[in-house]
Amino acid sequence: MWSLIPIAYVWMVAVHAGFEARLVLMALLVTAWGLRLTYNFSRRGGYSIKFWTGTEDYRWAVLQAKPEFAARWKWTLFNLLFISLYQMGLILLFTLPAVRSMDGLPLGWADYLLAALVIFIIVIETIADQQQWNYHKEKKNALEAGVEIPEKYKKGFVHTGLWGMMRHPNYAAEQAIWIVFYFFSVAATGTWINWSVMGAILLVLLFWGSSSFSESISSGKYPEYADYIKQVPRFVPFTRKGR
Repeated sequence: MWSLIPIAYVWMVAVHAGFEARLVLMALLVTAWGLRLTYNFSRRGGYSIKFWTGTEDYRWAVLQAKPEFAARWKWTLFNLLFISLYQMGLILLFTLPAVRSMDGLPLGWADYLLAALVIFIIVIETIADQQQWNYHKEKKNALEAGVEIPEKYKKGFVHTGLWGMMRHPNYAAEQAIWIVFYFFSVAATGTWINWSVMGAILLVLLFWGSSSFSESISSGKYPEYADYIKQVPRFVPFTRKGR
């Protein structure tokens, strides 16, 4: 639901605002973001008519196997509080700049600049996801064919293209989209800080923790991943190497 609910939320605000130009622009951008992410999730097996048999995020099995969740009630409580309540609440929070943008200043050059930036970031995220998809598909094909695995795939993890510039270009883009989305409320109000910034802040914190957990798994699977961490920045390209 992560990629679908924001579309509904922002269009609800746009309808309530009488289809103000800024709100319609914001809703269209969120729709483009959501459709792209939904497609990427779907092709990885994220949706199934028998939803209880669908593909699960590989990290959940690792997390559930930890001693802290040995008791079933602990995992059930974690699922309820963190996944079902906290993350759904976070989705609401990072779409709230739409609410703050209602009855704002007239649409101006800043809005068009922000819209162009969101589209650019969506393109970057699309490229990052496609590079990851191609890498693992080609690696799988080589393994299934029983041929000599090309050097590129021996590391086991994608490390070229955008992934050679930052360790999580898809995560970086996801955060950047909602940070830029917040600035529509800045353009609407003429003030740099308002209460709707909380969603973007919490999203950044979530992705920092999520990426750290992913990297702990990858470090255990791939011998060269530790060197990759030392050499490539986490989210921001062209910054100091390492953590």
